[in-house]
Amino acid sequence: MRFRWFVVLALLTATVMVAVVLRDREPLRSESCVAQVGKVRAEIDLEQARWTTLMAAISQRRGLPPRATTIAIATAFQESKIHNIDYGDRDSVGLFQQRTSQGWGTVEQISDPHYSIGRFYDALVKVKGYESMKITDAAQKVQRSAFPGAYAQHEDYARALASALRGYSPAKFTCQINPKGSGTIDRVTTDVKAAFGKIAFDTDGDDASYPLTGKASDVKARGWALAHYLVGNASRLRITDISFGNREWNADDSDQGWTARSGADSDTVRVSTN
Repeated sequence: MRFRWFVVLALLTATVMVAVVLRDREPLRSESCVAQVGKVRAEIDLEQARWTTLMAAISQRRGLPPRATTIAIATAFQESKIHNIDYGDRDSVGLFQQRTSQGWGTVEQISDPHYSIGRFYDALVKVKGYESMKITDAAQKVQRSAFPGAYAQHEDYARALASALRGYSPAKFTCQINPKGSGTIDRVTTDVKAAFGKIAFDTDGDDASYPLTGKASDVKARGWALAHYLVGNASRLRITDISFGNREWNADDSDQGWTARSGADSDTVRVSTN
């Protein structure tokens, strides 16, 4: 009899402990990212954020205009919904549904977003006058799709994302995530270098700072491009804090987006993993 009461008491204690833990635990957020530019609200998931930020970073590294980023994003929206899929029509794979039979590369190469984005831009810059073309026409020149008008439906989202991710719409791109613990600052700096190329930075423990030089307008755009890239990859890289200019983003309060911050450097992007 005593044993039975002991078992009952143990179960009741365990139930109370679980109830306390569940009560104290923060409810999980719905994870997503959004670019709010003017009246356009472009909401995307975390994988889409990863690849759109990479498209913006690679086009910036190559010195391409924001228009190139817009065209790439609109194309990927149509071809794969900006997911790096391993299937498609016939031998198409990847973000842009590039085909091995059309000379885009091997399946392994096309499945690497760094490669596929680079190959897309390689083809785009060969299109004479793409900077002034309709977005759907420029995309079609590269893709040669059976549905040439389909890219147009993604233009508004693509423009909003490109404007924010290239830094021309400051603090207009943010992500709401569930913090997953501390990451490593080396992983962050390595990832940034792979995306943007060589950018000078300093590290101090779990923090990294990217001091930017040049004209004030250029520094502002490049700084926000980097800050937006970091927030778009914060979940994956386990970033806890990002700041630039008079704004900051914090993983624990990510539902608040970019919030005001006083006393911040106007020319330095700062990021922390703890």
